[in-house]
Amino acid sequence: MTPRRLVQLVLGCAVLGVGVALLLTPALGSDGFSTIVTGVAEASGMAFVLANAIVAATFVGVAWLRGLRPGVGTLTQIVVVGAVADVGLRLLDEPDALWLRILMVLVAFPVLATGIALYLGTHLGAGPAEAPALAWDPPVPFRWSYSVVQGGGALAGWALGAPIGPGTVAVILLLGPVVDLTARLLRLDIAQSP
Repeated sequence: MTPRRLVQLVLGCAVLGVGVALLLTPALGSDGFSTIVTGVAEASGMAFVLANAIVAATFVGVAWLRGLRPGVGTLTQIVVVGAVADVGLRLLDEPDALWLRILMVLVAFPVLATGIALYLGTHLGAGPAEAPALAWDPPVPFRWSYSVVQGGGALAGWALGAPIGPGTVAVILLLGPVVDLTARLLRLDIAQSP
């Protein structure tokens, strides 16, 4: 692992954490991974951090069964994104005006996509939300397999009692294609070696 790849990994994860905070602050719905974690926590009564660890291990395990092994990037993504998002959520306030909340979600998308493309572009391992999608690419391109993973997580979380919103729907439909476009614009290959 070169210093450049390590810096890109941490930078990408930090940018992704900022994007997560921007997505969650307006309270218009979260990504599918966060929705299933919330649903598991609420349905079971366990702490969010424990539910997050269980869901993350399950998602990474599913990808591993498909041949995509976790790497240093997997753990880095979980730790750095979680820490940066936590700080961001403490610093940001939910705007009162609906148009500002919508704007915040719109700004979140390129930030999320840039963070995901940067950290996956290091080829050091995928985090729990991206690993299952990458494990099915091929045959299903990431831009669509990511939508399936996000949609499945959102539906499972919603069935367990977690709220969803227009931001959730936007993540399901748009984030995979936006990540794919961003990776191409940045000339990054986000595919991971098995």
